[in-house]
Amino acid sequence: MAKTRTDEKVYPDEKVYSDEKVYPIVKIAQVVDALKETGVPPVESLRGSCISEDQLYCAASRVSLDQVVEVYRNAVRLAPDARFAYQTGLRFHISTYNMYGFALLSSTDFRRTMQLAMQYHQLATPLAEIGFKEIKGKGVWTIDPLPHPAVDSGLYRFIVEIQFGHMVSMHRDFMGAAFAPSELHVTFGKPSAVEAYVEPLSCKMFFAQAKNRLVFDACWLNTPATLGNSITNHTVIAMCDALLEELELRSGLAGRVRDVLLSSIGHDTSLASVSERLKIPQRTLRRRLREEGTSFREIAEHLRMQLAIKYLRDTDLTVEDIAFALGFSDAANFRHSFHRWTGKSPNQSRTGFDNRSPPPTGTARTTYVNSAED
Repeated sequence: MAKTRTDEKVYPDEKVYSDEKVYPIVKIAQVVDALKETGVPPVESLRGSCISEDQLYCAASRVSLDQVVEVYRNAVRLAPDARFAYQTGLRFHISTYNMYGFALLSSTDFRRTMQLAMQYHQLATPLAEIGFKEIKGKGVWTIDPLPHPAVDSGLYRFIVEIQFGHMVSMHRDFMGAAFAPSELHVTFGKPSAVEAYVEPLSCKMFFAQAKNRLVFDACWLNTPATLGNSITNHTVIAMCDALLEELELRSGLAGRVRDVLLSSIGHDTSLASVSERLKIPQRTLRRRLREEGTSFREIAEHLRMQLAIKYLRDTDLTVEDIAFALGFSDAANFRHSFHRWTGKSPNQSRTGFDNRSPPPTGTARTTYVNSAED
């Protein structure tokens, strides 16, 4: 798997905790329905997710990222062939995403549409960070699955493939049915039956690349946005802002603590330091976090776990260097903590992602939030 330069900082882009039930259930319902059509009963697709079949079709149902991950893990195990994830992604349409989808559909300029897709991506139950840039006459989307402890190499691949399907389908919804990417780049190696895998994609496919990318001709961005309406778009954007604010408010004081910790990783991340920066007495800080159902230690360890996973997955830093970057006194303490968090050693976790074909010599993988590398 391609790795990032070791001088790059790697940050997770999570606005809410992965166990918070704040997202619509639609992404799970679509996957369960697709599996059902192949003969897999919903009870098997939903196994371990604590979701009942009745909840799938209730508009009020809310799920967590953890639950989406669990159902996707089941799909990896139960899917009939390697094309399932991409083809299931094509089933998602703009209407699936409610206000987020309408914001994209009503945009009057496709370059603005790309910016809106990134700006409000958090509303789409995101299991990956996405970024967009125009590069030498090409529109380029980048996809980076979130650093969740359950995302192994198989699930990583599934998330990338289903995201490709989502993107192609949504572009067709607002640009027209003729839209097609010109290239897909993935960090993983070729599957054994590569011809059958690539055939439904109808574009060039590049394996063992530095990044996961969907590439299309930038001329598509110049076509008229025939479904756009500036008045409607303005109204919908205001509603998206309110929804995004609601998501961020759910993080409360815990979110503010997390932001402070993120800016201080590798330095002073003590309760006293965070208390001083937030200008909140330590006793009050502890009490208010307890009222939000969490603790300072829980927030700090969750953040350290996410960063550790990203460093192991996306960089070639040694375990010792990662331990230092995360503020551990030594590598042994880091190894012990990582095993407690994930049930694996750091090397076992890294090996799970390194069982892919290596990239060409000299390539580097850099993680960006809402951007792509030139």
